[in-house]
Amino acid sequence: MSERELKCGIEIHQQLDTRKLFCDCESSLRDEGRGAFYRRLRPTASELGEMDRAALAQSKKDEAFRYQCCEGSTCLADLDEEPPHDVNGDAMDTALTFSMMLGARVIDEVHFMRKMAIDGSNTTGYQRTALISVDGAVDVNGKRVGIQTVCLEEDSARKLESDGSEVLYRLDRLGIPLIEVATAPDMETPEEVMEVALRLGTILRATKRVKRGIGTIREDLNISIPGGARVEIKGAQELRLLPDYVRNEMERQRMLIRVKEALGAKGAAPAAFLPVDVTEMFSGSGSKVIRGALEGGGKVIAVALPGFAGVLKGDGGRLRLGAEMAQYARTRGVKGIFHSDELPDYGIEAGLVDALRSRLGLSQGDAFVMCAEREKRATGALEVAVGRANAAIDGVPEETRDPLPDGTTRYSRPLPGAARMYPETDVPPIPMTEERLGRIMGGLPELPEEAERRLVSTYGINAQQAGQIVRQGRDGLFARISDSTGMAAVAATALTSTFAELERERLDPDSISDARIMEAFGLLRANRFSKEALPSLLREMAQGSGPEEAISKLGLGAVGADEAAEVIAAVVREREGFVRSKGMDAKGPLMGPVMAALRGRIDGKQASDLLEKEIKRLIG
Repeated sequence: MSERELKCGIEIHQQLDTRKLFCDCESSLRDEGRGAFYRRLRPTASELGEMDRAALAQSKKDEAFRYQCCEGSTCLADLDEEPPHDVNGDAMDTALTFSMMLGARVIDEVHFMRKMAIDGSNTTGYQRTALISVDGAVDVNGKRVGIQTVCLEEDSARKLESDGSEVLYRLDRLGIPLIEVATAPDMETPEEVMEVALRLGTILRATKRVKRGIGTIREDLNISIPGGARVEIKGAQELRLLPDYVRNEMERQRMLIRVKEALGAKGAAPAAFLPVDVTEMFSGSGSKVIRGALEGGGKVIAVALPGFAGVLKGDGGRLRLGAEMAQYARTRGVKGIFHSDELPDYGIEAGLVDALRSRLGLSQGDAFVMCAEREKRATGALEVAVGRANAAIDGVPEETRDPLPDGTTRYSRPLPGAARMYPETDVPPIPMTEERLGRIMGGLPELPEEAERRLVSTYGINAQQAGQIVRQGRDGLFARISDSTGMAAVAATALTSTFAELERERLDPDSISDARIMEAFGLLRANRFSKEALPSLLREMAQGSGPEEAISKLGLGAVGADEAAEVIAAVVREREGFVRSKGMDAKGPLMGPVMAALRGRIDGKQASDLLEKEIKRLIG
């Protein structure tokens, strides 16, 4: 099976740089919260009387929720203690602007809907979302990729911690406006997925009304292969990992197709959920996991899986249904499960495995799964694990999965269905008037390629730098720096190469505000430090310092020509033998030690001139 058999669509969620969607609170995150408002949320039926499967699965976790408020970023509307205010006009205009840039058809009248979410991420138990436009398109490498919908919705609360029974959220993020753009399933390779996401992100930033930084843009990937099913990977944040998520999901679905074929060849039927308490058999077990569970008042529960031997972990690792079952079990609060394909191991002896197989009445082709935990939790975990095993008989189940930092994913919940949507009765419909649409159409921003050409022609930077600056959404900042200081080349290098270095060092350049960057370039122009010191200065600023504070910490105060000449003379004297043997050819090798000694406090050209003068003086 080749990668060309992939079918993939993307949903991108981008935070907007406006106030919150349904109130006047600031849309900024806070370092501290206060209060602890308590909620329990329950699923409700749709207008047709149907219950959403994802909401039902969430309700079985039986979690409670507490919410922290933040001054300036939280109000009674966030707590669902008063109705939503009027929809933020700037956020709506940004969604309309983006829609028109994609050539999408704007809806005549916008209606908000409620999308059920009882995981605690919304105090209301639902997320408000509205369809803005349909049938757009984006061009990527000469290929037309369809845009099915553009929506405007509210972001969720931030999860801070969970102990398995109660989750703590902070409400500063709840209600920040999001644009959700959903493509058609037109992507056919993992690399194409990343290219489309990059293109859409660049167009979003071209509106000049979106937030930048970690967590402000998230991608959901909807992936399927022939014989598989639609699986959603929700909340990916690192663009470079998108191809890895796609490839690994394709391989996972291929594995599950092989599991289905193996179970079909064996004539396996769905296993009955008949839990058996085998605690007594394991009372003397050497397994640390089992011993710890029993000491904590837990039990060992086992369930037979007739016909499942060899597919839980077999065929040289090509079949690994047991790992899928374990991920389902962990959603019920257990650390893990054991299954017969991986035993004896983990301190569980072969004799004990044989005795358990005999107790369960298993034959050679049968398997079992077991869990050591408190009885209710163990039984609940095994119930979903056995359900996952039975689903493998039909192939790949539709589900939502969470992205992991290594490019793999883990099970989160069943894929939501249409039953989670119902009308929002607290927000009136919003007609899209000709006056509003005409005003927005008349003021559409440049497309990315137009902005790139303008930067190259106006400021003389190369096309690669221009493309990178525009993709980052920093073309406006670059133009302001260049116009006010005349340092276009220095600004281009800082915003591309230097910022890329900071990201490799796990520092966030977006944490430095545009105002602070402008201030730093103003100080550079005033000769407070040399341009060679700019990377060090920006590194310090990315860690929270202001420009003046960074200059002080780094000791970057500019030095006079006399002091610089003394430093350079000392460097040359230390290497007198080398200088006399090389003559003027020593200048190049000595520039590094000279600039290190001066610590970026003098311009490189000035240092070079002083060094040349000192070498000439020495060799006479």
